[in-house]
Amino acid sequence: MIGPYGVNLLRVGITLVLFWMLWAFSKQEAGIDKKDIPRFAACALTGVVINQMLFIKGLTLTSTIHAALLMLTTPLLISVLALWWLREKFTGLKLAGLLLGIGGALLLILSRDASGIASIKGDLLILINAISYAIYFIIVKPLTGRYSPLHVIRWVFTFGFVMIVPFSWHDASQAAWQSATLSQWAALASVVICGTFLTYSFNSYSLKHLGAAITGSYIYTQPIFAAIIAALFLQEDFSWEKMLAGALIFGGVYVGSRSR
Repeated sequence: MIGPYGVNLLRVGITLVLFWMLWAFSKQEAGIDKKDIPRFAACALTGVVINQMLFIKGLTLTSTIHAALLMLTTPLLISVLALWWLREKFTGLKLAGLLLGIGGALLLILSRDASGIASIKGDLLILINAISYAIYFIIVKPLTGRYSPLHVIRWVFTFGFVMIVPFSWHDASQAAWQSATLSQWAALASVVICGTFLTYSFNSYSLKHLGAAITGSYIYTQPIFAAIIAALFLQEDFSWEKMLAGALIFGGVYVGSRSR
């Protein structure tokens, strides 16, 4: 029906319209401080453009389970970035957690996938996407302290949509809309409403009230649902290598987030 980047253009564009419609009824502030424009642009680049483009492209080259497990590195990466960004002390536990997480990610990337779906290129794109999303969680936090969650995410998507158009327009213009089935339209609606609009809305609200680390930790639930759905509907296998890699990444996040 439509290429991966075309899906990105639709999900970002439609979600942007929904955010602006929501803002129109909320009677919240309209503009942003000029000094915050570079940060909004950086958030759009890391949280929308790089994040979404690499994720959806990587997903076409690897399995759903691989993608979900590799996204588990996001909370670990957030902790590491916080060490550098916020000048927190780098303890032995954090080092152990980082090594476990890296070991799990490498095992997953280098393991042989019985279904033949996963590829190293696809896994690496998902991993870079996770790094970009972790950076977004860190740099967007100051904005959530100065603006409302809706205001932040509305402008992040506005900047992101402008950036994503040049990369996605070709796929969108070549889409075979006339041959689209009802199930394909339903899948697209699910990606836009559930996977983009609601996800970013809830994340933005959570970042303001809970912080980056706690918000990022809820990604732990993703591989559970992804593995179940992939096994039921996509006939993907969940091998012992994937279970071991997941356990290493889970363990790395747990150890790395523990305090003395």
